[in-house]
Amino acid sequence: MDDLWICSLGVVAYAEALERQLEVRAARQADAIPDTLLLLEHPPVYTYGRRSGAEELPAAARALDGEPIDVVAVDRGGRVTYHGPGQLVGYPIVRIGDVVGHLRTVEGAIIAALAREGIAATGGCPRPTGVWVRERKIASLGVHVSRRVSTHGFAVNADNDLAPFGWIVPCGLPEVEMTSVALETGRAGTLPALRASVAAELARALGRRAVALTPGELAGVLGATVG
Repeated sequence: MDDLWICSLGVVAYAEALERQLEVRAARQADAIPDTLLLLEHPPVYTYGRRSGAEELPAAARALDGEPIDVVAVDRGGRVTYHGPGQLVGYPIVRIGDVVGHLRTVEGAIIAALAREGIAATGGCPRPTGVWVRERKIASLGVHVSRRVSTHGFAVNADNDLAPFGWIVPCGLPEVEMTSVALETGRAGTLPALRASVAAELARALGRRAVALTPGELAGVLGATVG
């Protein structure tokens, strides 16, 4: 069984995380490292994909706790979404076959992880891509593929503030209602357990052996790879 490296990075600025993704992707494309999952949180930021329209960010200048929320254009699929502390963001940088199959695999892993929390969720089909709890969306997905290796990935609402979703048109869906693990379960502090569950379920879904790396260990490997 091949490995899936799993590295929890903590809270990382979006630009820094994107740079790290590109480093990992280059190493994976060169077969210098195995498939790798980066797990992290972002400071408040709106990101919008290739199909997003300006009308989806009508209040992008809103502030959270007195600080303006950054807006970043990215090369992933999908539309505009919000990331913030308390939300589990995952970037599976893995070699894939087809994009739709990859998205369904990630959805399935998130659904299985949510089931561990007592939440019955479903995948996007026939709804738009993502993970849903009845009519409410709890996780968003969007990826980019280059030379058969994926970047970007998923965001699962755990303990994060949902208000910033109301200031945009999240995922291009004007009527969508967002939810979170905390809201569905009534429990606080759900992120650590969810992080562990998602990592385990994604490794299982990909048929990989989960191997944990510290940020320092990953940086050391990448330095040796790109140096």
